[in-house]
Amino acid sequence: MASIQQTPQGPVLVLKESALQQKGRDAQKNNIAAAKLVAELVRTSLGPRGMDKMLVDSLGDVTITNDGATILKEIDVQHPAAKMLVEIAKATDNEVGDGTTSAVIVAGALLENAEALINQEVHPTIIVDGYRKAAQKTIQLLEKLADKVDPTDKEILGKIARTSMQTKLVRKDSSGLSDMIVKAVLAVAEKTDDGYTVDIDDIKVEKKAGGSIKDTHLTKGIILDKEVVHSGMPKKITNAKIALINSALEIDKTEFDAKINISNPEQMKSFLDEENKMIKNMVDKVIASGANVLFCQKGIDDIAQHYLAKASILTVRRIKESDLTKLAKATGARIVTNLDDLFDKDLGSAENVEEIKIETDRWVFVEGCKHPKAVTILVRGGSQRVVDEVERSVHDALMVVKDVIENPMIVAGGGAPETYAATKLREWAKSLEGREQLAVEKFADSLEVIPITLAENAGMDPIDTLALLRSKQLKGSKWTGIDVMKGIVASMHSSDIFEPLSVKNQIISSATEAACMILRIDDVIAVTKSPGGPPPGGEGMGGMGVMGGMPQMDM
Repeated sequence: MASIQQTPQGPVLVLKESALQQKGRDAQKNNIAAAKLVAELVRTSLGPRGMDKMLVDSLGDVTITNDGATILKEIDVQHPAAKMLVEIAKATDNEVGDGTTSAVIVAGALLENAEALINQEVHPTIIVDGYRKAAQKTIQLLEKLADKVDPTDKEILGKIARTSMQTKLVRKDSSGLSDMIVKAVLAVAEKTDDGYTVDIDDIKVEKKAGGSIKDTHLTKGIILDKEVVHSGMPKKITNAKIALINSALEIDKTEFDAKINISNPEQMKSFLDEENKMIKNMVDKVIASGANVLFCQKGIDDIAQHYLAKASILTVRRIKESDLTKLAKATGARIVTNLDDLFDKDLGSAENVEEIKIETDRWVFVEGCKHPKAVTILVRGGSQRVVDEVERSVHDALMVVKDVIENPMIVAGGGAPETYAATKLREWAKSLEGREQLAVEKFADSLEVIPITLAENAGMDPIDTLALLRSKQLKGSKWTGIDVMKGIVASMHSSDIFEPLSVKNQIISSATEAACMILRIDDVIAVTKSPGGPPPGGEGMGGMGVMGGMPQMDM
């Protein structure tokens, strides 16, 4: 047992008897093997010809996707080193929204190439230093390579959104969806001193199975998955004046125990009349403000509903706080807590507020807001699985358009920037002294895993394709990449395949950081909390086959 240290004075027990320890080369090999397995898992899903994965959870729920972050989130990865790759996929998804598969594949390639150097007795610290320098240099090279664009150019933004969707299930409908996505992001973009900022939360994405992907549409306003509270209320109001209230239209219950002694029926009647009067008073304040639509975050009493219906005010209750905030941004209304403060100036406006039946549900649409700072995309599709995947694709496309608006620099797709950076890195590596040169060369090899994988997934010969790609780029065509759909090496400008520079930078930096972190580990100690040996998995080392070579990954 590795936890016992032999000394001249006899054995010294440092760790628990139940602790498992793996040292040096064994620990590194095990961690690298686990990370490579994760990279292999998502590798076939890269690019427009990538395959989808079907993930089935313990309850039998099915997810069908080729989104790297979703695949890695859904499978229960047990190995601690493999979990790091899952984390970089999540971080890339949150930060830039796209490129999650690429980040994991590049990290896996970096580790695989580092293993070859470790076997040649190159110290991991030297590899880590070389990788970090190479990552910095790559980001500089890509900055020079990138083209600056106008952040509000709808044509460029449309191409960016379409490129993101080319790899997804929605490829056939990408042109219609991309126009919608660009309109949505530009609607919520805020101009600042040094450019634009976009809060992606201002774009609400609602999904409903039924119809087809073509039925997906953008609403200049908010769609609420609620129905009108009372059947006697109007179901449609044009030129709506909208009141937003985040308090209940009900009689507050006292916080302390209170008893009312009623000795005759008259007292009972006057008590109920008084309650009725208080509620009518509340409703009268809403009517006095001139509102003909009321959205309330909390509950609405039955009597209040009756009076509101009588006044022909379309009312929806129990709206999520986040939706109420979006309604305020879309309609220009102010959220009111105290009804005494509700005046005409606090009301928002919309051309149309209407309850519409979608499939089996009734939803309220707030449409035609003049300058909406919050909008809604209603995603439709043939089945729940399709709708879920379309929603993921829309999220990625929204994020890449946001990236370009906030940082208006773009590069070509199709493996062009990676091949260009790899060639330049190899030239630069020659100027380095010592073994770092080897690490930089391996970094360049790792970048080329992207064009190689794209070619493999398209059924092209990866070696011939890469050779042709390099030779065309060396002749001066830096935008040459792999047109996966046509199965040729061509200019990405003519194919309109573009990606945000910020996505590429995020892929390089997060993959390098994860690889470097895993390479620096030379000792793995698994200590179980429970007495009497390690558990079969899940706790401590997370089911890692720590002494037994190959790591486990539970699907």
